[in-house]
Amino acid sequence: MSPRALIGFGEVRHTRLKPARHAFRYGNYFWLLPMRALAREPQAIVRRNQRGALSFHDADHGDGGGNALVWLDGLLHAQGLWQADLAEGEVWLQTYPRVMGYAFKPVSFWYVHRPDGHLHAIVAEVNNTFGERHCYVLSGAQLGWGREIESDKVFHVSPFCDTQGRYRFRFMRTAQRLIARVDHDDEGGPLIQTAISGVLQTLDAGSARKAFWGWPLMTFGVLARIHWQALQLWLKRVPFFSKPEPPTQFATGPRARTTP
Repeated sequence: MSPRALIGFGEVRHTRLKPARHAFRYGNYFWLLPMRALAREPQAIVRRNQRGALSFHDADHGDGGGNALVWLDGLLHAQGLWQADLAEGEVWLQTYPRVMGYAFKPVSFWYVHRPDGHLHAIVAEVNNTFGERHCYVLSGAQLGWGREIESDKVFHVSPFCDTQGRYRFRFMRTAQRLIARVDHDDEGGPLIQTAISGVLQTLDAGSARKAFWGWPLMTFGVLARIHWQALQLWLKRVPFFSKPEPPTQFATGPRARTTP
């Protein structure tokens, strides 16, 4: 039986450690979509490229073309990570749906599996409020559930963070729960700690209604909260950084771990 689309109900946590401590947490939800299974057999609950209270649109991912999964496979080719048997493995996409036709997705995660179920790569697809997008492609011996993998930060997300330092990613998944952690370190050590977590259940009419009526303005809420938190950081006199030019490369690979 093909895997079914899932929905995760949980929260986002964010903690800035310096120069002023600032923390918040919000309840939310995300979709977890089996993209290869959906390509073989569409599921009606996932309103793909259609109007709906909640829907998924390929144009919200990758290069904005007609098929997000085809784009992902092309990215794996370009990064030297493609293997012929990956077409038989599942690709799970953790993302926010469009709500009433609108979406802003600060980050989506593509979990690329081999046919035996083991992780082959994870792509963190990041959007900023300036309409720019960048991907961090995580692979190699450091990659695995519960293991930490690093990448240099090269993409501007917040005016209160310089475009330098490193990200430390860690992902944990069980049959019931998914947690994605992204911590940002600057040259002085840990700066920001972020986690997105959710309890997983089948995406069906009931869980879709629960999500929509529980967070009917989620897209607008995400953007409003980003600006509200930015105002609070400004009031705390956290240094402001002007937006640099986006990186010339669309994707950044993992950072080589140094041996003590």
